Amino acid sequence: MDNTFNTYLEQTGEYGVVQQVSHPIVFVEGLPKVRTHEVILFETGQKAEVFSITRGKIEARIFSHEPVKVGTKVTRTNQLLSMPVGKELLGHTINPLGEPLDPSIPFTTPKQTRDLDAKPDGISARYKITKHLSTGVSLVDLLLPLGVGQRELIIGDRKTGKTSLLMTTIKTQVIEGSIAIYAAIAKKKSDIKKLQQFFEAEKIMDKIIIVATSSFDSPSLIYQTPYAAMAICEYYKEQGVNTLLILDDLSAHAKFYRELSLLARRFPGRDSYPGDIFYIHSKLLERAGNFKHPTTTEVAITCLPVMEIVEGDLTGYVSTNVMGITDGHLYFDTNIYYQGLRPAINIPISVTRVGRQTLDHLSREINKDLTAFLSEYEKLQNLSHFGQELTDEVKNKLRFGEMIFRFFNQPYQLTVPSAVQIIILSLILQNCVDSNQTLDKLRKGLIAAYYIREPKELMEQIIKTDDLKVFNKNVLDNKDKLLALAKDDTQSTAPEPAKTQETQTPPSPTPPAAPVPTPVQPLPNQQPTQPNTSPAPMQPPQPATPTPPSSTS
Repeated sequence: MDNTFNTYLEQTGEYGVVQQVSHPIVFVEGLPKVRTHEVILFETGQKAEVFSITRGKIEARIFSHEPVKVGTKVTRTNQLLSMPVGKELLGHTINPLGEPLDPSIPFTTPKQTRDLDAKPDGISARYKITKHLSTGVSLVDLLLPLGVGQRELIIGDRKTGKTSLLMTTIKTQVIEGSIAIYAAIAKKKSDIKKLQQFFEAEKIMDKIIIVATSSFDSPSLIYQTPYAAMAICEYYKEQGVNTLLILDDLSAHAKFYRELSLLARRFPGRDSYPGDIFYIHSKLLERAGNFKHPTTTEVAITCLPVMEIVEGDLTGYVSTNVMGITDGHLYFDTNIYYQGLRPAINIPISVTRVGRQTLDHLSREINKDLTAFLSEYEKLQNLSHFGQELTDEVKNKLRFGEMIFRFFNQPYQLTVPSAVQIIILSLILQNCVDSNQTLDKLRKGLIAAYYIREPKELMEQIIKTDDLKVFNKNVLDNKDKLLALAKDDTQSTAPEPAKTQETQTPPSPTPPAAPVPTPVQPLPNQQPTQPNTSPAPMQPPQPATPTPPSSTS
């Protein structure tokens, strides 16, 4: 018998006996003073969490993969389910109980603990979302902007590039000083390892914590994965540090919760999901947001949950639930993916409910005009079969639209600063970029130059205005200088992740990559594809998108 079991038995003076096992659900009699969410300990050393108390028996979820036997004794620990949290977790991959998955890496267990289940803060403890979240992805930042503290659903079929977008966003946010928490829910161990290797290759692992469970783990442990990741975010929220939380993915989380509920004999509802499936996701996601802080005024937990759907069906029970909970969604379309556009986001179907309010006046005008222009571009594509009969104005607009989608097509290793995005867009719409090759060189050159002091000051000065016409004039006046940067082979120093209160500056990430580089490390759920170098026009299945500034039509 475990000595720890005897210790807790002496402290509480209560014990129970296992009456029935439907692994991982255990039915126990006894323990008259036990509470829900309390950890109970079996005499075999295994742990479980109490999740239901009925007359005469309690129901518990056991965390180990091995089942317990009927007749096993169990005692209370008088502790709610919690995990250790602290800066010691940075750079490590752990399970929801705070235990490292790779014992070969030195690990120090933090002394502070947090309950995995917590009550979300009320309205009085929150601030309006006003800061723009830079993802480094041009299509998202210009057309579907996100805010710091926003909850944006990433939804789409498997292998459509969802993870690639998350990788780019994490890299950008780490450089800007945030802490990233990645919850890998029921993933293959090889996929978890590839995630870790990607972060290490980009030299940003020092500011990332991966909370992971594999499909081999107990469903009870898998169920706790997003709650453990959220508990870590709330620790950093108290420290005044912004965090980016990735929940990959909630569709798998819902399936394992359905399994637990059916084994516990809960009444099945639609698609056999339990009746409280909406509640458990809403309570989880409501813990994210933009909050008041006594020291830093405000601090945010930005949450990007992922949902996997089948054959583009957005009407699924769980997916529509999470759509209603979050502040918008980015829909990854299979058809766009196979056309070669990366990221394969369907713009008309995608929504961002609070992102546009975080934009400054100039970015808002650009977003409005770009949306109108791309809507017109889609209509003009129907006329393209007339060929020589088209007017010069229509031909120019078709060429601009094609080049804009070429600009939006970027590999996941590439992060584009916001200033570079709007400058390149202005150059395209003012007919300063004559070919796809020039565009690729321009993007590569400006990204590299942005991390050098003098060119960065020039670009910051160009965008330092709220008037779109003045901005376009600034770009036109400095056209020669900007195009010269594309021809400059000077190597830049890559940005270093900004310092936070919890960590020292880690090694700087790798310099920005060329527009179509060879992948550093293949990502999970990512199909290897050849870069799209063909100048053939892309058929975007998306109507709404920007119009060129009036001065550039």
